Amino acid sequence: MPFLRRGSLWGNSESLFDVDGLESRISDLNAELETPGFWDDVERAQNTLKQKKGLENSLGGYRQCESLLADTADFIEMAESEDDEEMAREARGSFEKLTELIEEIHLRTLLTDEYDANNAILTIHAGTGGLDAQDWAEMLLRMYSRWAEAKGYKLTVVDYQPDTEAGIKAATLLIEGEYAYGYLKTERGVHRLVRLSPFNAAGKRQTSFTSVDVVPELPEDITVDIAPEDLRIDTYRSSGAGGQHVNKTDSAVRITHLPTGIVVSCQNERSQHQNKEFAMRMLYAKLYTIAKQEHKDKISEITGDHSQITWGSQIRSYVLQPYTMVKDHRTEAETSNVNAVLDGSLDMFIDAYLSQLASERKA
Repeated sequence: MPFLRRGSLWGNSESLFDVDGLESRISDLNAELETPGFWDDVERAQNTLKQKKGLENSLGGYRQCESLLADTADFIEMAESEDDEEMAREARGSFEKLTELIEEIHLRTLLTDEYDANNAILTIHAGTGGLDAQDWAEMLLRMYSRWAEAKGYKLTVVDYQPDTEAGIKAATLLIEGEYAYGYLKTERGVHRLVRLSPFNAAGKRQTSFTSVDVVPELPEDITVDIAPEDLRIDTYRSSGAGGQHVNKTDSAVRITHLPTGIVVSCQNERSQHQNKEFAMRMLYAKLYTIAKQEHKDKISEITGDHSQITWGSQIRSYVLQPYTMVKDHRTEAETSNVNAVLDGSLDMFIDAYLSQLASERKA
């Protein structure tokens, strides 16, 4: 009977953690929470609590690995001593859970950039392809929404611009959760769809493109020096998908940064002031990200059209006809299970790209 045997993963989970260091740091933060006047500084208190939660999650992951490892060993021992096929199945199932958890934890060790642990602001823009591109943009909106929900992240539609005929012209999501930006930064680029067009009477194959941009939600104390004359601020009526909180007045805000052509919009908040405030935070994040990518010390040094900064960098193709295949052109990762990907199963592509980035840094 082919029972599961102890493999190379046995005993390696601790190597992913500095357990003593985690416990020591959590103890230090607990002591900090007890200091007089700690809660007087609300922002500092929130940051400390967030840091403590992240460390506790990491330690909890290690403890969970320990538990699964012990369970798997027990199942193997019972399966081998009693020649029990049911215990063998339990052992395999427990080992698979352990493997998945270790892989997830290992992936997090690759997220070392400054704002990887932050929330993510993801923007989708329909590109070339007419109604097909707009429909494709809406499909991507659904894909990322399902991915976020599966991860247990909080999802807020910040901006939603539907078309009168089909699909959406653009949408912006705020995805809140630990390492949301670190994972989703791998999705920045152009996504290509090939399929039989539902909008073509002749049923011909159509290729359409949609761009995805992702920036971290920056701490509120980070601001960017922007000249007022470099901004054009427009207001318009919210056009959300519906619900009691959709504003009926011209409270939605669109801000254009004239030197770069970057446009940000927000219509989710209850007032024009709140929408403007969040739109400015999005603009700060986009400009800050570009400045870091281009190694600029000042925003005024950024030149050129960055209105679609990822355009032209096709990262992935989703082919529905004449065969089914999703392929990432950066890592060569691919799968024929297109439906699963469009339902939010993106981890294989995220894992492959983060691993590639880590390898490039070591080289």
